[in-house]
Amino acid sequence: MEIIPGILEKEWSEIEKKIDAVRSFAKTIHIDIIDGKFAPNTTFLDPEPFKKYTHSPSSGQALFFEAHLMVEDPIEYLKPFSDAGFRRFLGHVEKMSDQVEFVAQGQLLGEVGLAIDLKTPLSDIKVPFEDLDSILLMDIAAGFSGQQFDPSVLDKIKELAGKTFIPIGVDGGVNDVTLPQIKNAGATRAVATHFIFSSQDSVAQYKKLTEVVM
Repeated sequence: MEIIPGILEKEWSEIEKKIDAVRSFAKTIHIDIIDGKFAPNTTFLDPEPFKKYTHSPSSGQALFFEAHLMVEDPIEYLKPFSDAGFRRFLGHVEKMSDQVEFVAQGQLLGEVGLAIDLKTPLSDIKVPFEDLDSILLMDIAAGFSGQQFDPSVLDKIKELAGKTFIPIGVDGGVNDVTLPQIKNAGATRAVATHFIFSSQDSVAQYKKLTEVVM
C-alpha cells in the first residue's frame, strides 16, 4: 500500500517546510487545493513556487506532486499546475461541469483521477472507471485537515474495489488505527496529512503507518 503525505496550508512557507520534512522518504506528495467555493476554506493557490521542487536541478531529484482539486471547475487548474510540474490531477466531481472533458484534458498532461466527497455516492462518477488512472475517496468532509475518520467510507471502498482494478485512494482521518481498515477494505493508496505532521518527527510518523500495513 502506498502512503502519501498530504499538505493543506494557506502559506507557501508552511508548504515548503512540510515538503522539506518528507522529501527524503515520500515518493509522491499530495497538495490540497481549495478555492473557498468548494469548501469553506482556502489554501495556497499559486502553482508557480512548486517549480523549485519539480523543475530545478538545485533541488535534487524532482518530486512527484499530485494536485487534489477541491475547487469549482477543476479543469481550469489543470494547465497551470501541469506547467508547474504537477503530474497527477485529482478533480472533485461535485463542482465539475464536464467529467469527460476534465479527464480528457488531464490525460494530456499526466495522470488523472476523479475524487468524491464523503457523502457523494459512487454513482456520481459518470466516466468509465477504466478511463481513469485512479479514484480518490474522502472519508471526511472535504476542506479541513485533522477531522475524525468516518467508517462509512469502508463500504464505499469495498464496493469500488469490486468494480475496478484501478488504484483506489483514501484521504482524511488516516492514522495508525484507521489505515489497516482502509487497506483491508481494498484501498491501495492513503493520504495522511494531520497524522504525519502532528509530530516534530514526520519520518517516525510515516514509519508507524508503513509498519501497520506491512
